Amino acid sequence: MSTPLVTNNTELTVSELSAALKRTLEDRFGTVRLRGEISNYRGPHSSGHAYFCLKDQTARIDAVIWKTTFMRLKVKPEEGLEVIATGKITTFAGKSSYQIVIEAIEPAGLGALMALFEARRRQLASEGLFDEDRKRPLPFLPRTIGVITSPTGAVIRDILHRISERFPRPVLLWPVRVQGETAAAEVTAAITGFNALPVSAPLRGPLSSETSLLRPDLLIVARGGGSLEDLWAFNEENVVRAAAASEIPLIAAIGHETDWTLIDYAADLRAPTPTGAAEKAVPVRADLLTSVNDLQRRNAGAIFRVLDRRRSDLRALVRGLPQADALFAAPRQRLDRASARLTTTCLRMLDQRSLTLGRLAHRLSRQAPHASLARMAQRLDARGRDLRRASALLQERRRQKLDHLGGRLTQGLTLGLRLERDRIQNRRQQLGTLEIRLQSAISRRLEQRHTRLAALDQLIRSLGYKSVLARGFALVRDERGIPLRRATDVTDGAILTLEFADGNRQAIANAVSSSTIPPTEIAAGQPKPRKPTRTAKKPKQEELF
Repeated sequence: MSTPLVTNNTELTVSELSAALKRTLEDRFGTVRLRGEISNYRGPHSSGHAYFCLKDQTARIDAVIWKTTFMRLKVKPEEGLEVIATGKITTFAGKSSYQIVIEAIEPAGLGALMALFEARRRQLASEGLFDEDRKRPLPFLPRTIGVITSPTGAVIRDILHRISERFPRPVLLWPVRVQGETAAAEVTAAITGFNALPVSAPLRGPLSSETSLLRPDLLIVARGGGSLEDLWAFNEENVVRAAAASEIPLIAAIGHETDWTLIDYAADLRAPTPTGAAEKAVPVRADLLTSVNDLQRRNAGAIFRVLDRRRSDLRALVRGLPQADALFAAPRQRLDRASARLTTTCLRMLDQRSLTLGRLAHRLSRQAPHASLARMAQRLDARGRDLRRASALLQERRRQKLDHLGGRLTQGLTLGLRLERDRIQNRRQQLGTLEIRLQSAISRRLEQRHTRLAALDQLIRSLGYKSVLARGFALVRDERGIPLRRATDVTDGAILTLEFADGNRQAIANAVSSSTIPPTEIAAGQPKPRKPTRTAKKPKQEELF
């Protein structure tokens, strides 16, 4: 038989050990940044949380992103994506394992960004957002141009300068950030906001009530050059979807000619630079004037040539017209023949109609209309008598039914009035009882308030400074009524107010001490001042204020 092992180690439950390990791990590591590849990611759970793993060549760690954090992430987890995750290390007691609760995710390096860029481009292209058949042509000469860019950069100045050089048009600027965490949301809101403006109603300018701008006919989303990370806001899905859904034609001018973003694929036209976008937005006014003048000259020449040719054709036609008698001879002959045929036809039709009318009169006389009318009158009288008998019977039945319903209604009204009278009597009794209780409660409450008021008044009399003044003390105030606590606060010649228990008196402060007063100024009969004796130092009186 084996003997139990004797030890002085403290016994722990599994929950206590798990809690101790959790505190130790969280205190030791806290917030960390991990670089690894996302594995076993199947999308958000039905609860909204996301569970997956981070791994490298030799190790792996469980990871979790809570629902509220997942909704705020700019970069969503994807299977096989290498990321840098920021979060806190903790343990999960249900599996006796440790995990990282991720609070932020960012792609690990340029390669990861390019992979994410390609994956997002393929996804949006599969939805048809980049199809050429859905892109609309730009207006030839827009009435108003909307620009979405930073108001402080060189981009807006280049666009305004190039538009004013080519063909001045009103420009409506929507200022946004073009880099940073909020840039994508602001650009999306700007595109949506321009499309939400009314089409026909003018927009009043901020400088003058007479200045008005219409809804833009063309949008330009512009930004200067930069790295892939700087231009990433224009690769966000919400920006691309807003550009694709825009009802207003949109030009994307992001970065330099070699820079490509996803909004360039969704826009109706891509410009290599912001200046190029301004050139594509409006034509050159001088070229248009030259073209219009050339067209005007060509149109005037064509009109003169057409008029000359029509004049020559008219002369030739006039010479080829026949004489008036020759024109009307044949129609006049056809009219005479038609008149003769018409007279013969009318006589023949009159004879046929007379024969038909005679046959109809003979048939009508055999049908005897008066006899038919007499028989129909007899049938009508019989139907009238039947109708009167049925009406009288129906009225009698209705009268009996109404009498029965009237009796039931009278009985019901009598019973209802009796019940309502009993209910009112019960409510009056309850109201009397409640009135007695209310008066009793009010009396008790008033008595309690009087008692408390008397106690508070007694407390004020005991603790107020008036009781201190009644014991022989005085309260000193300066000219502004502020109480004085130290002699150093009193200046020479100051007017002081002394408050006693029975009234106030005023005094003027004097800096002369009692030791400098001549002996002759001491009033006769008053005792000489005693020399100060050394006595025990009295405790300092507590301040009243």
